[in-house]
Amino acid sequence: MRTTASFVRILIVAIFVYFFLDFIGTSGETSIFLENPIMWLAYGIIVLFYIAGEVCIEAIKSVLYKTLSPEAQARYDAQETEAKENQFKWIKEKYKKSLGSKGIEEEHEIILDHNYDGIKELDNNLPPWWVYMFYGTIIFAVVYLVRFEVFNDYTQAEEYETAVAEAKVEIEEWKKTAKDLVDVNTVTLLTDASDLNAGKAIFEANCIACHKSDGGGGIGPNLTDTYWILGGGIKNVFHTISEGGRDGKGMISWKSDLKPLEMAQVASYVLNFQGTTPAEPKEAEGEIWVDPDAPTDTQEATPEIVNDSTAVKLTMN
Repeated sequence: MRTTASFVRILIVAIFVYFFLDFIGTSGETSIFLENPIMWLAYGIIVLFYIAGEVCIEAIKSVLYKTLSPEAQARYDAQETEAKENQFKWIKEKYKKSLGSKGIEEEHEIILDHNYDGIKELDNNLPPWWVYMFYGTIIFAVVYLVRFEVFNDYTQAEEYETAVAEAKVEIEEWKKTAKDLVDVNTVTLLTDASDLNAGKAIFEANCIACHKSDGGGGIGPNLTDTYWILGGGIKNVFHTISEGGRDGKGMISWKSDLKPLEMAQVASYVLNFQGTTPAEPKEAEGEIWVDPDAPTDTQEATPEIVNDSTAVKLTMN
């Protein structure tokens, strides 16, 4: 590994292996290296094996070189020097030819008439990369002019609005899986067994001292009836857990101890107590809470009129 070519090969292999593993391992939008950090270990092992191979090849070359006679070593060195000189020879010659450069003995052919205190100027061609890049900007300008000024394609304002709309959709999709971003306005009732089990663990660790393990209530209110001091439903319960109960005599705020997802989990678990029968239920506190978003039957019952064929019509004289 004493040559630049060896380091270049290692760099190319390292980049190729990274993108190859990321391509075959990534199933969604998140890189496999973020989903499974253990992949960094596999990546490092592969690159390390390749580096070891490069070292072994160089070591074998060095050993074989030392076994050669002095004359053979001289011939080998001469061949290596010639190979380096001829490396990319065709490209170098084409590039030099495209520059139109002249040798010192031929500079009189491209010298200009400018003479500033004995300093003369040569009329060399511009570098080809610069010329082709300039031509590319001209082509781009023509295409841009025709597309946006002649055919009136989208404007910058429309492009911005489209990008913002797409970003909002992506953010909403991302929020669906980012449960820790939940707040009192976006919280919803969790029904997955994993969330409810997590909520149960949090409740048993922090809440049974006041509400008992069956939600029947002790120092805190009964959680099994329909009476609520600060309102029922997932949003109100989440808010009470987050901000605490009534000043001076209510529950403390848990937002500094629990993550938003954990508060949503325990709030969802608490609502599972509704309708259950605790061993020693505490007397109801607060008021009956009715979900304002619950569907209501507004259709009034109309009495059914039955015609009796045996009815007798009475008349008064």
